[in-house]
Amino acid sequence: MNLGMGLGGVILAAGASSRMGRDKALLGWPPEGGGTILSSWIEGLSLHCHMVLVVAGENETTLRAVVYGGGAFLVRNPAPEQGQFSSLRVGLQEVLNRGRDNAMIALVDRPPPSVETLSRLVSAFETKPRGTWAVVPACDGKHGHPIVIGREMIEAFLKAPAKANAREIEHSHGNRILYLPIEDPLVTVNVDTPEDYKFLQSRRTVG
Repeated sequence: MNLGMGLGGVILAAGASSRMGRDKALLGWPPEGGGTILSSWIEGLSLHCHMVLVVAGENETTLRAVVYGGGAFLVRNPAPEQGQFSSLRVGLQEVLNRGRDNAMIALVDRPPPSVETLSRLVSAFETKPRGTWAVVPACDGKHGHPIVIGREMIEAFLKAPAKANAREIEHSHGNRILYLPIEDPLVTVNVDTPEDYKFLQSRRTVG
C-alpha cells in the first residue's frame, strides 16, 4: 500500500440506535459467526489501514471491549447529540493528530462489504487521477460507504460549518470525487430497525 502518510480507518459508532432499540454496533455479524457489526468492521478495515479508530458517544463503555479486543483505538465524541457529522469531524481530526493524511470512513449502521470490495476501493484510491479527493462506492445508482478520502477532503470536512452535513460537502466537491461502480449491495444497505436487521440476516444466510 502506497498512501503517502498512511491510511487511517474511522468507524462512526456514536449513534443512539433509537429505532433499533439496542446498539447497532453490537448486532451479531455475520449471521453464521460469533462477531458483531463493529468487530467485523474493525477486522475488515485493519486489512488496509495502518490504524482503526472507533468514534463512540454515550456508548463508549459498552463498546470498549470490542474496540480494544480488535486492536482498534477508541475516540469519544463529547457531543454525540450534534449528529453523525460531529463524530466524523472528531474522527478525522484524530486521524490528522496521529500523523495520517488519508482515511477510510465506515458507518456502523451497516455491515462491512466483502474483502474484495474494500480492496477495490483502496486500489482505486491509490491509482486515482490527479486532483481526485475521494473514492466513493456506487451500487444500483446509489452512493454508499465506506469512502476513502485524502487530505483535501479531510480539510473540507473539518473546515465546514459545524451544522453542515457530509453529503452536502461531498456534493459540493463532486468534480473531485471518483464514484466507483461496485456490485456489492452492502455498500448501500442501511440497518435502522429490527426488521431491517432480520431481513439482512435472511438474505446473508440464503446467499
